[in-house]
Amino acid sequence: MDNQNNKPWIKAYPEGVSPTVDTGLFNSLVDMFEFSIEKFRDRPALYSLGTSLTYAQLDHKARCFAAYLQCELHVKPGDHIALMLPNIIQYPVALFGSLLAGAVIVNVNPMYTPRELVHQLNDSKAKIIIVISNFASTLQKSLPETPGVEHVIITSLGDECGAIKGYFINFFAKYLKRIVPRYHIPDAITYKHVMMAGEEYPYTRPIIKSDELAFLQYTGGTTGTAKGAMLTHGNILANVEQAWGMYHSRLNEGEELIVTAIPLYHVFALCINCMFCTRIGAGSLLILDARNIKGFVKELASYEPTIITGVNTLFNALINNEDFCNMHLSKLKLTIGGGTSVQKGVEIKWFTHTGLHILEGYGLTECSPLVAVCPYNVEEYTGTIGVPVPSTDVIILDKDNHRITDVDVPGELLVRGPQVMKGYYGREVATQKVFFGEYLKTGDVACWANTSGYIRLVDRKKDMILVSGFNVYPSEIEDVIMLHPNVLEVAAIGVPSRHSGESVKVFIVRKNKSLTEDMIKTMCRKHLTAYKVPKHIEFRDSLPKTNVGKIMRKELREAEYRKLGISVSDQNQEEKKVQKEKAE
Repeated sequence: MDNQNNKPWIKAYPEGVSPTVDTGLFNSLVDMFEFSIEKFRDRPALYSLGTSLTYAQLDHKARCFAAYLQCELHVKPGDHIALMLPNIIQYPVALFGSLLAGAVIVNVNPMYTPRELVHQLNDSKAKIIIVISNFASTLQKSLPETPGVEHVIITSLGDECGAIKGYFINFFAKYLKRIVPRYHIPDAITYKHVMMAGEEYPYTRPIIKSDELAFLQYTGGTTGTAKGAMLTHGNILANVEQAWGMYHSRLNEGEELIVTAIPLYHVFALCINCMFCTRIGAGSLLILDARNIKGFVKELASYEPTIITGVNTLFNALINNEDFCNMHLSKLKLTIGGGTSVQKGVEIKWFTHTGLHILEGYGLTECSPLVAVCPYNVEEYTGTIGVPVPSTDVIILDKDNHRITDVDVPGELLVRGPQVMKGYYGREVATQKVFFGEYLKTGDVACWANTSGYIRLVDRKKDMILVSGFNVYPSEIEDVIMLHPNVLEVAAIGVPSRHSGESVKVFIVRKNKSLTEDMIKTMCRKHLTAYKVPKHIEFRDSLPKTNVGKIMRKELREAEYRKLGISVSDQNQEEKKVQKEKAE
């Protein structure tokens, strides 16, 4: 298979999907936003906490926000503005308002600790931050160490829910539920003041070029200190058109409703649930807390979604919820999975209930994020991340940087396309290391699943387990164990072993307490080579997860190392990574 002159995956595209897309339809995200406002102005754009906005209303609010930034806070094109907000209406208002002012967005996880927040605000050189009151106390602790932050704008949960309803939501959150810790930021500006004052200010539209920065989107920091991926307007616009190129035959502009359970500050939801949906005039149901499955399902019952995006743990939680399984999703057209591999057992149960396959996709922050997706016309679970999206080229390299063209031979996945970032902000050395010519090195181990260009993601290099010189990939073990009917969740890691260097340990959340270690090992012996069978099994009530819902193998691994009194510093982790790469 010669990827340089031939892209075999194109033959796997559904009818009507072009090998390339026009990435020059708009010069900036502001152009795209204005296009959608004009075309879909009377269509619903957002649903949140029982409140809705049309595209015209979203436009008005975003322009008020932008006018305040320009006239009161003197924001200039290229200034950096941080958003520390969950899935509420204020997020898209502040997002598009900041973009309309020509600013660069720095998305911040509201769950950050003060230490993490200090790093990101200083590293990104953010001048302004918009934060929800629930996490203003964290920001207060960070401000003494972030001198570059000149202005703070604080919003509360109910600020876009109307005067009476909003008052009760805010009162309930602050005084009854006490989910808003005390904070004191003397010069903070309220979101309500911004919106009222913005009504009176004129808005000046900036000139923005496609190669100018739109986002500093920070990586998760799983391989070291979090770095800001520089994503341009052109990067995001290209990825939006690539997604539309793959899915346009299944969707209708101005008629779709997407469920946004993944946080919008995450690059997956940012591109698909926010930018892509704005491009096609879809409505977005913003889920404030997807971890509250009972509340999520109750809210979902009031709507008729056509698209659901999520991660494996979310789909798993939904199909294990009785109320969701009793729900009729007759209008559902697409289910898109990302963030982490979709396990076979979860996919089979989802298909049984909905009649739709979870179309697993693959991406990374540095690629805006979409790289590959399963075509919408797949007839069965593929166990792959699908095929590269239009206008994208991928290659797989071995340890000597030679291209792998044979099926089922693992190597590192590299990506080239208009969605690939400019580099890491302020980190020239790191940028140079992550590029191989025009290709971005993903750090993921993958292989060609067949001669049609489907890609199977084997695992992250950093998560690979080395047992007596043999590579063991956690996802393979997890997929097998998830097939057991009494397993709810599982995570596999490598732990130190005197005899084999590392051995496999799994953490399992049971559906039924009757499940035993012997049952798990018996099943694994049936499906896995002996050295892959877990040596250690630990049953838990829950597994640590990120806000997006990814199971945090790193946290489990570090906890095991601490038990043994072994340092898990970044330096040692890097040494371990190098040793593994040499062994490949």
